[in-house]
Amino acid sequence: MEQQIVEIPAGQEGARNAEWIAALEAGKVLYLPHVPFVFTEAEKKLLTPDVRDPKSRNISFGADNRLKGGAGDAATLALLAAMMERYRTQAEALLATLAPNYKAVLERGAISYRPSVVENRVQSWRADDKRMHVDAFPSRPNHGQRLLRVFSNVNPAGVPRVWRVGQPFEDVARHFLPRLKPYAAWQAKVMQALGITKSLRSEYDHLMLQLHDAMKSDEDYQKNAPQVTFGFPPGSTWVVFSDQASHAAMSGQFMMEHTLQLAPSKQYHPEASPLAILTRLQGHALV
Repeated sequence: MEQQIVEIPAGQEGARNAEWIAALEAGKVLYLPHVPFVFTEAEKKLLTPDVRDPKSRNISFGADNRLKGGAGDAATLALLAAMMERYRTQAEALLATLAPNYKAVLERGAISYRPSVVENRVQSWRADDKRMHVDAFPSRPNHGQRLLRVFSNVNPAGVPRVWRVGQPFEDVARHFLPRLKPYAAWQAKVMQALGITKSLRSEYDHLMLQLHDAMKSDEDYQKNAPQVTFGFPPGSTWVVFSDQASHAAMSGQFMMEHTLQLAPSKQYHPEASPLAILTRLQGHALV
């Protein structure tokens, strides 16, 4: 399997390397081992799972600057919000340095702070992110919009964030497409009418969701598909299109993440997007 994790040397983030951009848009992980997000002394009190509401999977800070999923008094919640806004600023500055053409066209999403231990989660196979998958969401069709994510390991005890990273997206698609259920426009309209989806699910969204589920439910694929296991150490950051990179989060605690969306047409290489790949493989328009 070709290398799926591309390391960027310290101090080279602003090189605007065309090969790194092409690698990112091909679904590879850009790994920056020397780009930390550092908690201030005041913020170190947030390095505990107790700041997460037990009813919420993670703590989020939306594009509307609303904090959700936090726990604690007003001062703690204010500190969480300020810390997460600071991370957003740093993550977006990094993206502007790595891929400057994105700056004016990225759609800001939420910040996530994940203070809990990954490997202790008990979830259904469909929700279990310890199984390799590409990101797709049942209720939120995006019609081909890319999911660009910046992650940073902020663990204070030296614990890595361990991922499995799988084969290129086209290889995954070719493997699973023959077994996916066909798209039915009438079903998509019913789901929208009933409020199951927030907008009309396109054939692209249907295929991506089917692909997500097929990958996670296939035990043989999980064990035997081409893949590499990699530990992202504390103090490191990594950037990835999570709708394209086959990945699984196996272990770790205390991580920051920022999600943004990008129209495929605004990529440096639109032909590398999952929408373009699936359209070519299916032989007809999907959105």
